[in-house]
Amino acid sequence: MKSKLLDQHVLLRHRDVDNIHRLDVYLAHGGYEALKKALNQMQPGEVTDEVKASGLRGRGGAGFPTGVKWGFIPKDISPRYVVVNADESEPGTFKDREIMESNPHQLIEGIALCAYAVGAETAYIYGRGEFRTLFTTTLQQAVDEAYAKGFLGQNILDTDFSLDLYLHLGAGAYICGEETALLNSLEGWLGQPRSRPPFPAVAGLYAKPTVINNVETLANVPPIIAHGADWYRQFGTDKSPGTKIFCLSGRVNQPGNYELPLGMPIRTLIEECGDGIIGGKAVKGILPAGASSAIMGGDKLDTPMDYESMAGAGSMLGSASFIILDETSDAVWAAEKNIKFFKHESCGKCSPCREGTHWLAGVYRKLREGRGSKQDIELLNTIIDQMEGNCFCLLGEFVVPGVRTSLELFKDEYESLAREENEVEKPAQNLVHALL
Repeated sequence: MKSKLLDQHVLLRHRDVDNIHRLDVYLAHGGYEALKKALNQMQPGEVTDEVKASGLRGRGGAGFPTGVKWGFIPKDISPRYVVVNADESEPGTFKDREIMESNPHQLIEGIALCAYAVGAETAYIYGRGEFRTLFTTTLQQAVDEAYAKGFLGQNILDTDFSLDLYLHLGAGAYICGEETALLNSLEGWLGQPRSRPPFPAVAGLYAKPTVINNVETLANVPPIIAHGADWYRQFGTDKSPGTKIFCLSGRVNQPGNYELPLGMPIRTLIEECGDGIIGGKAVKGILPAGASSAIMGGDKLDTPMDYESMAGAGSMLGSASFIILDETSDAVWAAEKNIKFFKHESCGKCSPCREGTHWLAGVYRKLREGRGSKQDIELLNTIIDQMEGNCFCLLGEFVVPGVRTSLELFKDEYESLAREENEVEKPAQNLVHALL
């Protein structure tokens, strides 16, 4: 699926070069040249400065400037660590897996460059438990090849820089995509978020300075160092430079991963890349960041896909996992599916998230089963109002905009499921039974 808008892919290079997952092929197409350049021609701080100048922003969801994040690492505390967040659990997101499966050496080179920049000698790739086969085959083979050729290990490329890289699988918990929960899991503790501050840059893995970056983020680093920040800025917008992998799923003819310059309109992703909506139907709703964002209406198709424009449109770019609803989609069913997901994945640490997702799921079930009233619709608003701003981490907070915008955009669908209070059967006086 070669993009119509890129002459060559920056991240999904396996679509241009067959077998680039093999080290010999990767080397034949410029592989590890960026690492050689950095180790032989650049000081660690210069690598960080080049990444800062490129404007690369974190591709895991938050969009925080990557070079700035590296700059937070204190230079006078050792050891320092690099942790790669490969816990790709957001519904509709499947980009990092493709990089690890088909272009793993670009990720490994990016990890090595990051470690060199921040002075780390140990790095971990933390993946979701469902990636077991990927981690034990393709990715482990790439790591072994890198060790064998001297791109990992002691005195890399005959320099003073050394780096050991380890692969670690979690147990498939969505919460471990949150960086501090990931660190807890990596240390062998329960995967629940930590209180911040201190932040991972100061006290992360084993209470030492730690950089945590997403797979896609680090895969951008080798081409930036190889070609320079100005080259990278030819793609995208001034505030959102570079290319981005957009995951497209839902009611489109050609779902999949598409690498485009940041700033392209949503319409381009759906119509040119996804070959339009199934059956030529109209777009009803857009979930631009999987389950974790405000829903956008079909009137937002010309919104540019960059961090600022998506926020300006009332949503967020996040991991760019675009799930498309068409005019035949049941909006209340879709919202219930999202709530069931968050309820299942809540770690239970804080009451607003643990109880809020539980009660939301109960109300949605009542509405979908024809047992709900118009007062239950108001109850949905009451629950999210109590959750908003009160959850320990962002998992619970991500529930709120999806429910709120679903209620606003598809009000008629909710009301069509609700009956008048005096028409609703109450099977028991017990409040819990009446709700559930």
